[in-house]
Amino acid sequence: VQLVESGGGLVQPGGALTLSCAVSGFSLDNGAIGWFRQTPGRPQQEIACISSSERSPRYADAVRHRFTISRDYAKSTVYLRMTDVKSWDTGTYVCASDARCDDYYWGMAHYGKGTLVTVSS
Repeated sequence: VQLVESGGGLVQPGGALTLSCAVSGFSLDNGAIGWFRQTPGRPQQEIACISSSERSPRYADAVRHRFTISRDYAKSTVYLRMTDVKSWDTGTYVCASDARCDDYYWGMAHYGKGTLVTVSS
């Protein structure tokens, strides 16, 4: 399984950004992909997760109604659309795969290397 993130960068508060997670060796229609945020000195936080076994994606309360997770089966890619970003959204965003969503980072089976998002004016 290989997961490769892209799309990070510098964005102003209130702006938008779309992250991509290109997936290989793993079927999007038979498992889950989660996005986690890493910030220094804090545990990894589940931001969003989309799963073939759950009816709807799930989101952290802090990003609900601002972020949208989606998947493109043809491209084997999962996206995280971030809108109205806040300074506290800053961090390294890592996508991870497993059979099911898990809000515990180390409960996932495979990880990408991450993409850095910096929200600053």
